[in-house]
Amino acid sequence: MSDLVTQAAPAALPGHPFLAYRNESLHLEDVTLSKLIREHGTPLFVYSKAAMLSALAAYQRGFAGRRAQICYAMKANSSLGVLQVFAQAGCGFDIVSGGELDRVLAAGGDAQKIIFSGVGKTRAEMQHALAAGIGCFNVESEGELDALSSVAVAMNLLAPVSIRVNPNVDPKTHPYISTGLKDNKFGVAHEDALRVYQHAASLKGLKVIGIDCHIGSQITDATPYLDAMDRILDLVVSIEAAGIPLEHIDFGGGLGINYNHDTPPAADALWQQLLTKLDARGFGAKKLMIEPGRSLVGNAGVCLTEVLYLKFGEQKNFCIIDAAMNDLPRPALYQAFHAIVPVALPGIGATGATEATYDVVGPVCESGDWIGHERALSVAAGDHLAVLSAGAYCMSMASNYNTRNRAAEILVDGCKSHLIRRRETVQEQMQQERLVDS
Repeated sequence: MSDLVTQAAPAALPGHPFLAYRNESLHLEDVTLSKLIREHGTPLFVYSKAAMLSALAAYQRGFAGRRAQICYAMKANSSLGVLQVFAQAGCGFDIVSGGELDRVLAAGGDAQKIIFSGVGKTRAEMQHALAAGIGCFNVESEGELDALSSVAVAMNLLAPVSIRVNPNVDPKTHPYISTGLKDNKFGVAHEDALRVYQHAASLKGLKVIGIDCHIGSQITDATPYLDAMDRILDLVVSIEAAGIPLEHIDFGGGLGINYNHDTPPAADALWQQLLTKLDARGFGAKKLMIEPGRSLVGNAGVCLTEVLYLKFGEQKNFCIIDAAMNDLPRPALYQAFHAIVPVALPGIGATGATEATYDVVGPVCESGDWIGHERALSVAAGDHLAVLSAGAYCMSMASNYNTRNRAAEILVDGCKSHLIRRRETVQEQMQQERLVDS
């Protein structure tokens, strides 16, 4: 299917309710993207506040009338302006480092609504989080339990903990983003969980308050969630029967988005199924925690880029753009698909070039520096393209490879646009480096 949109209809692009062509020019909410390019250059990330809040609202509808806390998994996109949107909406946050803790606090997040996940927390990070008064540590090994307890005892504090259990459920996603199988590094094995809970309950510096499960990312089928819930609820029965009460159940995140005709369930529909199962098993009164990331921000963002050159060959044609794998790492990392569309349809700022099939690639010196394979586009040098679904795991994983500056970021709110990160300079890249005195 061609990426080229062939009519200038005001209807939103499929899967992107706040992105549409008006008068043949692409708009995000009520902002013309070509105007942002003129003002800020490219590559440029642009996010829709309305899209983020709309995605969040689906979860809020799903949990209406329940004791539930939605914690944004900020590794998906940790820009302060994005965090501020979710903090102001009342969200908690799922963090995986001390640096992410500092970002949440800088954006106005509530420390007591923070969950600290991750397999490799350092003692310094534990001290930092305990001093901040975070709500819970999701602990992933017995060694981490022992370390956290000793840190908390030394600070004369109790560390609230939930143990992440690996249910050995296949999420049917890319192996690099599957986290709930036996051969993944995450969590405590299901068969060891009761023993590990008993060990945690014996440690002086810990207060056991919950159980956690996260099986992967970009999940598009409800079945793995239902299977994982059954396995976790079986454990809740065993753990509480052993005299260890659990205040909350954390079912993680991982719900996918529409990148390439993907059909994940809507968040409210998914949770209707999960809550029906929860009620049927007698756990409907438990407090629930969830940690969505990609599903809140992925389709809220686009990356705008300029076509630098067209290169024609015997076997392939290349559309060389100024965005690269350092800006958009997902294709190189996961062979991921991002739709690519023109910022202006033919006749408005475009040259009316004949459609051809291209590999869309960046200027980085790696054969893996590609953004899209075999895309049908009508483009010429100087035209601009929008790489869709770029709100998650793009800017948060961006790098300075080839001494490329990280892009600017814009948050759109209705007809207003806000610069939330200015474009980096080479001088800023080098400011922490020093030449050796001879």
